[in-house]
Amino acid sequence: MACSCQNCAASPDKRYTMLDEKLAELAAQPGALIPALHAAQKIFGYLPEDVMIRVAEAVGVNLSEVYGVATFYSLFSLEPRGRHIIGVCLGTACYVNGADALLERLSRELGVKQGQTTEDGQFTLTATRCLGACGLAPVITIGDDVYGRLAPDKIPDILAKYRREV
Repeated sequence: MACSCQNCAASPDKRYTMLDEKLAELAAQPGALIPALHAAQKIFGYLPEDVMIRVAEAVGVNLSEVYGVATFYSLFSLEPRGRHIIGVCLGTACYVNGADALLERLSRELGVKQGQTTEDGQFTLTATRCLGACGLAPVITIGDDVYGRLAPDKIPDILAKYRREV
């Protein structure tokens, strides 16, 4: 299932080989679409159109079905994401306790709006619904790390920790 387009022939990308191997493992399994998309996103960091086409062909579904699943579930992204995904909880408890101010401060500190990725590819700023940590409201997550009872003035120190990891 190797690609023969000009771009791939001119500059072979090992990620496509990895994807093809994973898709070959998954293709015969019932319900392979979501695991295939997870594998593709893990390899590429997001789901570009050529990758979704490859997934559709491998699992035997229409591209529209792949696109529908990829856009329905928030786990998938059609755009490149940053190394660190920041989620600001906008559930009721967080919102009434100042989550909007956290989102505003993060946006200002990072120089991006909600849903965007910083130019250096380090951070993607997202808004989430309830994270189930209402007793810690307002809450943000950065990857698997949870920060609660936050005030906007704590944001620069938190970001500094992740900027040092570069």
